[in-house]
Amino acid sequence: MASHVAKWLQKGKVNRLLVIFTFMFVPLFLLLIFTYIPFVKMMGFSFFDMKYIGKREFVGIQNYVAVFQRDDCFKALRLSLYYIGASFIQMSLALYFASVLSTNIRGGNLFKGFMFFPFLICGIAVGFIFKFFYTRGFVLDTVLAWCGFTQDQLPYWLKDTRINNISIAATSVWRYMGQNMVLFIGAIMSVDSTMYEAAAIDGANEWNKFRYIVFPSIKTIIILNMILSITGSLSAFEPPYVITNGSFGTATYFVVMNKLAHENQKVGLASAMAVILLVIILVATLIQKLIFKYFFGEGEEESWRDRKRRKNRQVMPEKEGVL
Repeated sequence: MASHVAKWLQKGKVNRLLVIFTFMFVPLFLLLIFTYIPFVKMMGFSFFDMKYIGKREFVGIQNYVAVFQRDDCFKALRLSLYYIGASFIQMSLALYFASVLSTNIRGGNLFKGFMFFPFLICGIAVGFIFKFFYTRGFVLDTVLAWCGFTQDQLPYWLKDTRINNISIAATSVWRYMGQNMVLFIGAIMSVDSTMYEAAAIDGANEWNKFRYIVFPSIKTIIILNMILSITGSLSAFEPPYVITNGSFGTATYFVVMNKLAHENQKVGLASAMAVILLVIILVATLIQKLIFKYFFGEGEEESWRDRKRRKNRQVMPEKEGVL
């Protein structure tokens, strides 16, 4: 019996399956233990009025109803628009610098390193850096004073509700621009060089090369980064939590959820907020994919809009022939 089992294990197909199962078991086991089981437990908590320690009272969907009735929850979610706007600025700058640095310019590697360095700093440290950067009379005010501004002319960057959310959202531009720039550079460098040579022969300028060669070739990476940036904006936490602790109208959805769970001990309500945020992120991701697929297609696939235009161009000559 043992010899038959040994022969069976020595078969090539069986060995491949064993290798696949062995390498998949550990990550799937960790994913199950640290992601899926806690998520299911959190969904269960959302149906209870409970604290971390103590009795639990089943309330059904009352926590979900309370989330929609509370002004602080969805007022905080609206602050995500500042971070979404910052993500568009960050992506535009990253794409611009990637287009420039993908060429062989002097000092390009050094500049790439400086641009990528902020991404290596943890979010808590970035928060403390900008907390002192924006503090009254500190770095930013000093630099602007060199430019001729007096302190009375400058706003309170973290207290003035007209500008504090813009100031905090700007930190994400500084932190994540280098990461996206490196991803874009890798995608641009993978474009076939013969396409540039053919475009140069045809007399194309740099803008035309970018529009008709670079952009279509890297649009998959652009779409992926855009989806990650927007979904990350909906769950912004570290900058407002570290810099202002959510004060002066800067508390994002995650900051409010953290306060409800850890300070007010409303674990059930915070869990319901987390589930609702997950649904919002999934819906936003789906909408983004549909919009990008309509305008740009996926990878080498033709977009729905271009396909419709091509069909219309094919139909028009047929109609003219009939007439």
